[in-house]
Amino acid sequence: MRPPPLPLRRVVIVVPSLFTLFNLFFGIWAMVLATRGEFYRAGWFIVFAGILDTLDGRVARISGTGTRFGAELDSLVDIVSFGVAPAFLMYQVEFAAGSAGGGTGGASWIFCYFYVMAAAIRLARFNVTQAGRPKTYFIGLPSPAAGMTLATYFPFTQTTLYASLHTLPWHLVLTFLMIALTILMVSNVHYPTLPRAGFRTASGLLGLTLIVVILVFGIWKHDAFLFPLGITYMIYGVSRAILLGFFKAPAEDEEAEIAGPIVIDETEQNFRGPRRPGTGTGAGGVA
Repeated sequence: MRPPPLPLRRVVIVVPSLFTLFNLFFGIWAMVLATRGEFYRAGWFIVFAGILDTLDGRVARISGTGTRFGAELDSLVDIVSFGVAPAFLMYQVEFAAGSAGGGTGGASWIFCYFYVMAAAIRLARFNVTQAGRPKTYFIGLPSPAAGMTLATYFPFTQTTLYASLHTLPWHLVLTFLMIALTILMVSNVHYPTLPRAGFRTASGLLGLTLIVVILVFGIWKHDAFLFPLGITYMIYGVSRAILLGFFKAPAEDEEAEIAGPIVIDETEQNFRGPRRPGTGTGAGGVA
């Protein structure tokens, strides 16, 4: 098959990075809205950023236009959209003096700092150990999952389900939630990727069913569904790790890549080892 003309090829290569830059746009916009007290819209813009973060990697894999530039750009953008933006939103909602959550201000911002720090470490480790490789699991809680869990908290507070749980000490619950997300992002707990959907195998049908259920309830009952879904995903990884022998230590090759020197080859083909057809991503995929 003859490769596409060079100008068209360049356009196709740029498309995944455009998704990534719109991801950044929504992350910045969410912070602007949070400063105005529009917490509901701010939370959903972070969710939109998460959707775009998923799409940029998919587009790159389908088009075969994964680049080193795209992978690095994605991680830098994710620190903003799923690190700084959710932490800032939670600070404004729950921890700032006079906030909607009745926070006390003071040193409460330190929880937000540690969360952002963990997101940055998690993304850097992802680039070293997993970016550009086929994945059946993530090492540590993916930062988009953590960020969207925090982002959907305020929409969840507008539901009757939240009202029925008014007796819970939510300020304390959210403090421990941010601590748990911080620890899990830099842990060695393995979290599953989105299952492959299909009709030929039982696992494919199960994956398709799961995706359809998430889409239906995510659209139909989005305010009441997505925050509990994020908590469930977080707990699932911990529960699975405990059942399989507590927190699984990284494999030898992972330890070597985390601790050893990083050698950067200027050739695109040698970026993070040999690349298999269809496994590269324009923006690193979910991290």
